[in-house]
Amino acid sequence: MQACHTRTYPDTPDKRAERGEIIDMQYYPAPEEVIEMSDLISAVESAFLDHGAGRSIMPPKVYVNLPGGDFRTMPSYIPSLETAGVKIVNVHPENRKAGLPTVMAVTILLDPPTGTPVAVLNATTLTDLRTGACAAVATRALAHKTSGTLGIIGSGRQAESGLLALSQVFEPEEVLVWSRSASHADEFVQRNSHLPIRSTDIESAAGADVLLTVTPSKTPLIHDAWIADGAHINAMGADAPGKQELDPAILKRADVFVDDMDQAVHSGEVNVPISLGLYSPSEITGTLGRVLTGAIPKPSPGTVTVFDSTGLSITDLAAARLAIGKGRTIDLPFMQNAATPGIIGVRE
Repeated sequence: MQACHTRTYPDTPDKRAERGEIIDMQYYPAPEEVIEMSDLISAVESAFLDHGAGRSIMPPKVYVNLPGGDFRTMPSYIPSLETAGVKIVNVHPENRKAGLPTVMAVTILLDPPTGTPVAVLNATTLTDLRTGACAAVATRALAHKTSGTLGIIGSGRQAESGLLALSQVFEPEEVLVWSRSASHADEFVQRNSHLPIRSTDIESAAGADVLLTVTPSKTPLIHDAWIADGAHINAMGADAPGKQELDPAILKRADVFVDDMDQAVHSGEVNVPISLGLYSPSEITGTLGRVLTGAIPKPSPGTVTVFDSTGLSITDLAAARLAIGKGRTIDLPFMQNAATPGIIGVRE
């Protein structure tokens, strides 16, 4: 295989094909190396704005069940970025036993005018970062405070990325961490000892001004009585049917904002309460994108706000787009002009 290097093409795939040149895709093995969190938050916010204004195309994600978990395909097109593509992501909860990530992802970007594949990205770490960026966008739009206590339920990779992103939009006077594994919570605290942070019981963490939940739980972890008036909750863990982290009473009491209505009803935090008849889609206040466009006003002070995140393909494409033309790449020769028959193999 060819060595990694930095390379960009001045021409679009159609121009190169007209000249009969080989059309290369680039593989980005570590796109996260060239992306700053502040830029990622801005890119994700722009994607939500496009979604709220109806300027993007994004069918609901498709789930395929596998013996040890599932994988999802997430296609979309963002005209404002001249970007189309699809992310393929798995969720295998028992992968830790084999020394593998529980979530792995690949994103493929296409040239919209021709449909030519132009890039393949290892989106495993990028998925974690964009999840954190989504929580940051929601917190900046929906939280009533810009500083205070930050609670984190969970201590995995998305807890790390969430803390990194939220610290850009919310000043944590104290970070309170709870995990099912006390040792994992303590390790998380040690890794982030540059912040005012400590592990604690779940009730104390849940009582924070801003709360981030990033667990794969299928039963509610957070009780309504623990949530203070005016708190903001980023419910990021429920991303498949049957998952839930919050007491349904919280949803009944709060203004609930989702990333996408169809996806949330199918697989977001609201999916189980809806299936049990405890909550109705009509009770959802609206989408985050509509808040950002100004179509839905920000909730009044004292209102509990919940952001129900399922993960949107448009945010994945916006994140991937930031890496194009930067950092390490590997050429993946794809094809030549149709006038020159044959698929081009890997060059030595």
